[in-house]
Order: sequence, then structure tokens, then C-alpha cells
Amino acid sequence: MDYSFKLAGDQSVVVKFGNQMNEHTSQTVQKLSKVIEAKAIIGIEEVILGYTTLLIHYNPLKITYRDLLTTVDLLIKEMDLSKFKGNNTIEIPVLYGNDTGPDLADVARINNLTPDEVIDLHTAPFYSVYFLGFSPGFPFLGGLNDKIATERLDSPRNRVYAGSVGIANNQTGIYPVTSPGGWRIIGRTPISLFNPNSAKPFLLSPGDTIKFKSVTKKEYDEIIVKQD
Repeated sequence: MDYSFKLAGDQSVVVKFGNQMNEHTSQTVQKLSKVIEAKAIIGIEEVILGYTTLLIHYNPLKITYRDLLTTVDLLIKEMDLSKFKGNNTIEIPVLYGNDTGPDLADVARINNLTPDEVIDLHTAPFYSVYFLGFSPGFPFLGGLNDKIATERLDSPRNRVYAGSVGIANNQTGIYPVTSPGGWRIIGRTPISLFNPNSAKPFLLSPGDTIKFKSVTKKEYDEIIVKQD
């Protein structure tokens, strides 16, 4: 895969892998991130994943720009994606439509589908967690069916509840905390994605696989009770 390096200030470098947002590119970014973290290279302080990029923060007093590029370039050439291992496969129950999914009907209308067809298309794939961002633990997922891809709202909501499942263009994701947002909300999960008091605060990690499952209001409420 083609890749390039680009300066991002005086203490950061961006490694970019082409322009195509897909599972192979995401796995390449994730693999490089894991390799760098495992090597514990002196001078590299943090790596941040993107769709097709890895942002590397480094301390120029501990590693020079040239040495950083030489080191990372060698790691990329030595990477074996055939040995790439994702993390977990996690089922996410979702109550679609009505108050928990106020945009489901619009997503259906815009795409000339029924709400049930949208639900079927949304729950059919296995989604890959490309990376976390936007808010703590927010998973950007790859694998949305193009038949339900829908543009963001013209005017973002001031309040989107934690657990809300949304669509924005050809992406789907889950709001881990209550926050403003402009994604089209089609449902809500009772599962908590972010617990700041836990040793492992995020339910999901890059490389995980998600499978959405449609549940009834009764099942949704029962899951909430079990978690309390």
C-alpha cells in the first residue's frame, strides 16, 4: 500500500495510507499503531488513529524527525497484515424508531425505503471499529450499506442522548455520552459505551467488530434494569 509522511507542526507527523476509507486501510493504520506502541520507541509519545492516517506525536529532544521517519518507514515495510488480529465481536442491542430513533422515518423516506427495511439493512452487516473520536469512546464504524447512507442534519441537535445510534453520510456510530450532534438518530442502545470510573473506560476499541441487533421496548427496558 502506498503511504506518505507529512509534518503536522513541530512535534507531530502524519502517516497517510492512500485516500480510500476501507477495512484494509483501517487494519493497516491499526496494525502500525499497535506495532509502535509495542516497540515503546523512545521519543514517540502518542499515536492517534484516523480513517486513513496515523498521527504520531514525538519529542524532538529524544528522537529527531529524520530518525522518526526512518524508524516508522522500516516498521511499515516489516508489517505483516496477514497476521492482523482484531479484538472482540460485540453485539449491540438497539431499540429503533419512535422517541429513541427520531430520524428513522426520514432516513427511510430519503432512501425510498420503509423503516423496517432500514432496520434490516442496518442490522445485517458486521461493522469494523475504525477508530474512536469526536467524544470519549465514540466509535466510527465501517460497513454501512450504501442504501441507507444519509447526510447529516442541516442543524445539529443541542442534545443527543447517550447510546443514540446515528447515520452520517456513509458512516454509522454510537454516541457514548449525551452531547450535541448532527447525525441522523435511528435508534438507541441501552448498553453503556463509556464509564470514566472503570479501569477500562471504553467498551469498544479499534479493531473490534460490532453486530447491531434490533430489540423490543420490553427487551430494551430489561437490559437497563440488569445493568443498574
